[in-house]
Amino acid sequence: MLSAESITWLIQQDALHWPGQLRGNGLLLTLGSPLQPLTAPSTQVIDLADQSSIDGLYGESVTDWTSYEMMPGEMLLGSVEQPLRLGAGLVGMIGGLSHLARVGLAVHVTSPFVLPGWNGHLTLELVNTGPAVLRLHHGMPLGRLLVCALDGPRSDDVASHPFYGREADLKSRYADEFPPT
Repeated sequence: MLSAESITWLIQQDALHWPGQLRGNGLLLTLGSPLQPLTAPSTQVIDLADQSSIDGLYGESVTDWTSYEMMPGEMLLGSVEQPLRLGAGLVGMIGGLSHLARVGLAVHVTSPFVLPGWNGHLTLELVNTGPAVLRLHHGMPLGRLLVCALDGPRSDDVASHPFYGREADLKSRYADEFPPT
């Protein structure tokens, strides 16, 4: 894991782009726009091999907001406010803030890894696991990204992933990326 001093140096060298805050030895992730709520689908089964079936899980995107009331059991996709670019020799690990977990807000419910070459706005999967409605605020800190250097031989050529950093569309593209064979 890299220190705040190493991260600052990488930013100055343009090996890492991060316009947001550092907190300790990590990048402070804050909630931006849009928010993408999941809704009750019109069918009881979502076919993960069918992109249109997956798309049926999503309601209207919320783009102009200052606060959002998240119901118990609700899942919401949220864009990190600041864009991030990781160079070829860097990997990130997302972690939520324990203060939020203690009120029932799970901040990132998937793999914590951000792979080399990421360029864009991260998407966080938010779930209210608590018994109360939680009021989210635009710009509130939700987590941090720890930055690590890759060890061993690597290529400085990083292929762009077709779904990296798609700021306006936070929805799952699972069937598009892994079509049935």
